Amino acid sequence: MTDSPAGPRRAAPAARRVVLDAGGRAPVLPAAREAFLAALDEGWSDPRRLHTEGRRARALLDGAREAVAALVGARTEEVDLAPSRTAALHGAVLTVARGRRRVGSVLVASAVERRAVLDAGAALGAGAAGAGAAAAGAGTPGPGVPGAGLVEVAVDRDGRIDVDAFAEAVARPGVALAAVQHANGEVGTLQPVAAALEAARAAQVPLLVDAGSSFGHAPVGPEWDVLALDPGDVGALPGVAVLVTRAGVRRSPAPPAGSGDDDRWFPGGVSVPAALAAAVALQAAAARVATGPDPRHALVDRLRARVAAEVPEVDVAGPATGRLPHVLTFSCLYVDGEAVVTALDRAGFAVASGSACTSATEEPSHVLAAMGALTQGNVRLSLPLGTTPADVDRFADALPDVVAAIRRDAGLTEY
Repeated sequence: MTDSPAGPRRAAPAARRVVLDAGGRAPVLPAAREAFLAALDEGWSDPRRLHTEGRRARALLDGAREAVAALVGARTEEVDLAPSRTAALHGAVLTVARGRRRVGSVLVASAVERRAVLDAGAALGAGAAGAGAAAAGAGTPGPGVPGAGLVEVAVDRDGRIDVDAFAEAVARPGVALAAVQHANGEVGTLQPVAAALEAARAAQVPLLVDAGSSFGHAPVGPEWDVLALDPGDVGALPGVAVLVTRAGVRRSPAPPAGSGDDDRWFPGGVSVPAALAAAVALQAAAARVATGPDPRHALVDRLRARVAAEVPEVDVAGPATGRLPHVLTFSCLYVDGEAVVTALDRAGFAVASGSACTSATEEPSHVLAAMGALTQGNVRLSLPLGTTPADVDRFADALPDVVAAIRRDAGLTEY
């Protein structure tokens, strides 16, 4: 910095960072923060204790569950609080399958479900194989289970399930549970959950709907038997997810049993202050959806158009309509996704890459692969509340040069 006759020259202010990665971990809402801090004073005690402080914590925890139940049209006793969305989904698959083991242990799921669902379905098959081997080794026949494991239903280029194929799959013998996400958190595709529920009901199979990426961004109706929500996706503090189970769905704790805890589904429970903050965040999210169209729809439309027009060799994934308002994924040929994320981070933009549920593993997106889309050089955006047109224009201005520089560094001189 040099002086001028008018005095010392001031350095130009640094450009504000633009965060475009709010999927599953959105900035904490002020109301959720306030609820959390208030509950630290009132609900710090163990809600299982019988003294006054414990009963006060229990009342706050029950109030959080009651508030969530009211949002989704359920009874309070149907709402369970899990430590994470992954735990909620994994636990739902295993406990419903175990509760319906006389029917079978097959999970029918779309090929674009979160890994927590798909891996739990695969575990059903592995567990049945192990039980069968143990029974054979003991010289006794195993129980007559019609089937076990995971049956994946294919999706189209937009990531939407084939309803006829789904209906055919759930009608087969041995199906304990079906799973269809309300919307895909990676490409934004809204799934035909009403048609899926109709097919599942016809086959007398309960339907698990993962609305963790859509509640608070799009209307979520009553078309489900088991429902998962992710408060962290709408501005709650981490550490609490929601699993709601209709009274008619049979669940049974998966072994090993005997945790000694009064919460048989998620032993150990959750933080009472975090649970209260989760309920407040979900209430605020539901109120936002009820006000009408989300302004982020127009921002994503703007980004879709500019990325497709200004970045050579790019594949924009997911549908232009029938999608979440805040999600966009695209892939760039001849570049590495991690390199793009790192370069954009240096330029002041926070974005993600890979599958929404496995990005830390740097594996190609199983969602994009199932859609037949390009998986190389993937960038995933999820716009938080408060994103402005200036934010998306700054990003769209910077992106072509970032991608071109990476390609040139790789020896692709034509870029």
